[in-house]
Amino acid sequence: MKYLILLLVISSLINSSMKEIYTFSTQSNSKEWRIVNDGVMGGLSRSSLKLTEAGHGQFSGHVSLANSGGFASVQLSTTIKRDEEMKFIVMRVKGDGKRYEFRLKSSVSQSESYVHPFATSGEWEILKLEISEFYPQFRGRKLNIPNFNFTSIEQLSFLIANKQEEDFELLIDWLGLE
Repeated sequence: MKYLILLLVISSLINSSMKEIYTFSTQSNSKEWRIVNDGVMGGLSRSSLKLTEAGHGQFSGHVSLANSGGFASVQLSTTIKRDEEMKFIVMRVKGDGKRYEFRLKSSVSQSESYVHPFATSGEWEILKLEISEFYPQFRGRKLNIPNFNFTSIEQLSFLIANKQEEDFELLIDWLGLE
């Protein structure tokens, strides 16, 4: 019992400076998230976002290189105001050992996305991605403009594009700003 109380106190201290962006639960509506795969360019990759019995978001599918394809993604349109002191996107995820990208847009009408790659370990982990390190990219090409420096976020997404044919699965528990 002592350890449980100590764990709860430590957990509340860790999360006290975090602003919630999205938390999956058994009541989440996975239809809030939109699938965007390489089919928009003629590719054949497929993916889905489903809720697990435990209430986690499960982004999974198959990346195909056929027809010049090679990516799968899931996007959430939202409105998040970011204070200057909030310098990190924080997330709790469980991947499959593969590399993914987390992407931001300050406006849904922006053509470029701001990208931060991350690797997964196969275990549940809390990742902290520094917002100033999100670099601009358009159709897989890095742009020569400043990194993300906006005070609002209107779209966020997870993407997999490892230049290989592969199945994938990424479990998502929650996302926050810190």
